[in-house]
Amino acid sequence: MKTKSKNRLAFEDEVMSNLDSMYRYALHLVRNPEDAGDLVQETCARSLKAADKFKRGTNARAWLFAIMRNIFFNQYRAKSRGEIPSDWTDEVVSGDQRFTGSVWPQPFEMFLRSVMREDIDKAMDELSADFRSVVLLCDVEGFSYAEAAELLEIPVGTVRSRLHRARTSLQKMLSQWFNEGLEADES
Repeated sequence: MKTKSKNRLAFEDEVMSNLDSMYRYALHLVRNPEDAGDLVQETCARSLKAADKFKRGTNARAWLFAIMRNIFFNQYRAKSRGEIPSDWTDEVVSGDQRFTGSVWPQPFEMFLRSVMREDIDKAMDELSADFRSVVLLCDVEGFSYAEAAELLEIPVGTVRSRLHRARTSLQKMLSQWFNEGLEADES
């Protein structure tokens, strides 16, 4: 019995250590801070509920992202069919203060994001959802091509191709905006 509780605590620690990256991915999926927080919370609740199915030594981060992606697509399908999703708040682990901590960025991260990353964010928004997903998973979250392919349920070659095309598009957009900014400063 002690081993099971140790495994459970280790799994909970794994979930907690991935909250920030889960929030960033959720924000990418739903494009709204409140909905992103809800999606992370739902992912945590479901992953903890299914913790006994998780195999220790496997990639917990990829497993969590896959759960989140599935929840997102299930909710999207339900909304497109006009269904009202069931209330999941009863399933959330209650009383555990570790799960009420903030997943919001720290002030320095907010500064970098708002000042230095404005053009990158704008360029990312102009990418198609398919391209944005591979950039976010591979370049921002650090997933391997194989892990991203598994999460997105596409071949590894498609991940490589989309990532190359997305990076090329980003580079062209950012170069163009930078040059336009230089021209505007000279006038």
